[in-house]
Amino acid sequence: MPQSKLFSEVSIPTKSGAGLQLRNRVVLPPMCQYVVAQRDGIPTTWQLTHLGSMAHGGFSLIITEATAVAPEGRISDRDTGLWNEEQVEAWKPITQYIRSHGAAVGIQLAHAGAKASTYGWLEDIEAAGKVGSISDDDGGWETFSASSTDIFGLKPATAMSVEQIQESVQDWARAAQRADAAGFDLIQIHAAHGYLIHQFLSPLNNQRTDEYGGSFENRTRYLREIVSAISAVWPEDKALGIRFSGEDWVEGGWRLEDTVKLSKEMYDLGVRAFDLSSAGIGAYAGPTGPGYQVPLAQAVKQALPEDAFVTAVGAITDAIQAEQIIVTGQADGVSIGRAALGNPQWPNHAAGQLGAKKAYPVQYWRGRW
Repeated sequence: MPQSKLFSEVSIPTKSGAGLQLRNRVVLPPMCQYVVAQRDGIPTTWQLTHLGSMAHGGFSLIITEATAVAPEGRISDRDTGLWNEEQVEAWKPITQYIRSHGAAVGIQLAHAGAKASTYGWLEDIEAAGKVGSISDDDGGWETFSASSTDIFGLKPATAMSVEQIQESVQDWARAAQRADAAGFDLIQIHAAHGYLIHQFLSPLNNQRTDEYGGSFENRTRYLREIVSAISAVWPEDKALGIRFSGEDWVEGGWRLEDTVKLSKEMYDLGVRAFDLSSAGIGAYAGPTGPGYQVPLAQAVKQALPEDAFVTAVGAITDAIQAEQIIVTGQADGVSIGRAALGNPQWPNHAAGQLGAKKAYPVQYWRGRW
């Protein structure tokens, strides 16, 4: 049987030249878990168990749920954060455990902007009729965005001043320093799904008339400043990545050609890992079906230098399907999200189907692989 491309080793380049070595090309993408201690952004044994099981399952790179760079940047009051030292200490045993089982570990740094201060998507909350923005009585907080436009069906956000934007950039840099202290190998900047960076990028939300609005150059300025600030403090032997919504799928919104252009600029600033999702602003009007977002990853991959690590995500559930994406050069890796929730051993089972080496812990040797 020919060697599996999906289960070949790969390296994400770093400034030092050492590269972040991955045992295969199967990545666990960020998925919100809505479990924290004290509602203060502190990860718990849930994250240790949940993410640790994915390391047991053979994933090569495990990326945490969206982790807020500031308290007001949380999607909900049940989201993890990285704005203080207590959170750093709580993340340390999690990163250590993941690496001890052969996987690299990344953190998705995020700010929800106008989509912050919402109730977590949990059955008990929804059963109580709590949806949308957290009420003031329940501890909701003021939200901020590129503009004060209300297109999310949530309480209106406050347009950020230039001074607030500049302070926010420093929040990202300080969170990057804490990510290093907590033991993460990679940072993924969350610029997708209608959250704050995406709110600056998309003309659907960004109605500013200053240097942070209007033209492509101005709407992308906030992100460029974030990447530059993170690069200045992030160690040269660690990897830097980003997640984009490749398309808004809405007329007048952010388009794939914008993503391709900005990806090239991000590469020039030192970003080497690119994960391509889509949508998040406006009602979804895009395609559906298996691998529906793969063409977005393919377009970015074709535009970037060969050493960029581009991953596809979205309705990728089958080992043959994932292998085909890599073999045909549509992407360098695949992000397996929802399928992994049902089967944390997805990579090991896929390796078995493809005749590749599995990466289960020795304690699981009795398993029927």
